[in-house]
Amino acid sequence: RKMLSRAVSRAFTQSGAVAAARRSIAPAAFAGACAGGARSFATGDKWTKTKDDKERVLDLFALHRACAVLRTPTSEACPKAMTAAIDGGFKIVEFTLTTPDCLKHMADFRAKYDGKVMIGCGTAMNVQDVKDCLEAGAEFIVAPVLVEEVVRWCAERDVVIIPGCSTPTELYKAYTYGAPIQKLFPGVAGGANYVKAVSAALPMLNINPTSGVDLDNAGEFLKSGAASVGLVAPLFDPALVAKGDWDGIAANAQRVIGNVTPVGPLKRK
Repeated sequence: RKMLSRAVSRAFTQSGAVAAARRSIAPAAFAGACAGGARSFATGDKWTKTKDDKERVLDLFALHRACAVLRTPTSEACPKAMTAAIDGGFKIVEFTLTTPDCLKHMADFRAKYDGKVMIGCGTAMNVQDVKDCLEAGAEFIVAPVLVEEVVRWCAERDVVIIPGCSTPTELYKAYTYGAPIQKLFPGVAGGANYVKAVSAALPMLNINPTSGVDLDNAGEFLKSGAASVGLVAPLFDPALVAKGDWDGIAANAQRVIGNVTPVGPLKRK
């Protein structure tokens, strides 16, 4: 009994010491995490972004509301096509890992357009993909599917992650895992009306439709509740890319931005 009593006493003493230590450390750590420029105290690794940087990315999505998503079959076409989209008015662009030499081209564009165009990387399927994208300068990450590990890894480091989801359940799961924007992919029947219905039922979401968005209906998706939109093949028409008609892609970009701009910025939730 005496031995048991001493063990219990030691346990309470140790737990009290731990609790006291937590009370003394937690306020400073919490204050540091909440400070605008502080890194997340949960990770603190080289991949961790600042709170300010995360808010900057989300503010730019809310302001511009349209992202040019590029996937080309050749390395040579990639920078020319993306330059055309930027010349046509896009301020947010996404390179994809399925494009040859994607990371090299993205790094070049980050150096060239830093502070003028926000640049992200997509088709990130796992944490190593995300690290490779960030190493090359990606300001946000996009995935075609919902992988919990990837979303949580990014969320813990204040990296803006936009995972692909195809149902209201997946969209909501992405939100609970920490994705501040949820990509609706692939296109769904009903298009803008589907987004309107889901947004009304789940107003905490920030839905980013990609497939199904074209040169003329981008604004309609935004009016129906989409937080932003992604333009892929309708913008980067494969036929225009194949023949090197970069002026044609720039004209497509102007047409999209002409439909998006009148809708105005998103009021962030």
